[in-house]
Amino acid sequence: MISILLATYNWPQALKLCLESLATQTDRDFEIIIADDGSSDSTKQVIDTFKASHPISIAHLWQDDQGFRKTKILNQAIAAAKGDYLIFLDGDCIVQPDFVARHRQLSEKGYLVTGSRVLLDEKLTQGLLTWPAWDFSLFHSKLLSERLRGGINKYWPLKIKFGNGGWRDYQKFVWRRIKGCNMACWKADAEAINGFDETMTGWGHEDADFIFRLQRHHIKRKSGSWSTEVLHLFHKIHDQSNAAENARRVREKILAKAM
Repeated sequence: MISILLATYNWPQALKLCLESLATQTDRDFEIIIADDGSSDSTKQVIDTFKASHPISIAHLWQDDQGFRKTKILNQAIAAAKGDYLIFLDGDCIVQPDFVARHRQLSEKGYLVTGSRVLLDEKLTQGLLTWPAWDFSLFHSKLLSERLRGGINKYWPLKIKFGNGGWRDYQKFVWRRIKGCNMACWKADAEAINGFDETMTGWGHEDADFIFRLQRHHIKRKSGSWSTEVLHLFHKIHDQSNAAENARRVREKILAKAM
């Protein structure tokens, strides 16, 4: 079974769309574990409403709001996961109906997968948030017009999908295209490196650190582009005051390995 570790913080309207998109999956053999970094009761209400109307196994893990501590709540989610394969997803992302199926297709022992995202602009995002429920067919029917308008930054990866293959493999660690909102690995591999570095607080680069340490643990990285794209809702930029320090710490680890 696959465990989807869904990180969220105080955006219940977006989380609702994310959960509704997960409910439309063609591959139903998964559980959802919501890693909640201190949201208010409105998020719990969305989760409870969803649980009452959908048969998907869903658990809600919550911690006090003491600033950005995504690494800590994700480690709790890793420990709680019943699946042997983990997909990391953010609550501000909507998935396509074949999202789980595509990740399962790319899963392979000794590998991790880093997926990609399609950025939605503010106008399209605000429109989707008013929908009574997520409707992929309706969204898909407007792809070309939204691409021409600039509402989405990619078109073809949502229309054309490619399968597995050696061309997806990275030969070494590269920082590019690591997105914590869409990546996957085996639970045993995540546990072998003790999960995320909980001393990395504040927004930024905890995902790159996680991927680097997996690769240092001899896990190969595979691209999930042109297969697993998520739709990333527009939002204002997070507080990035810790990003430079987090990036410095990752670079130190990379340099230490090279010496």
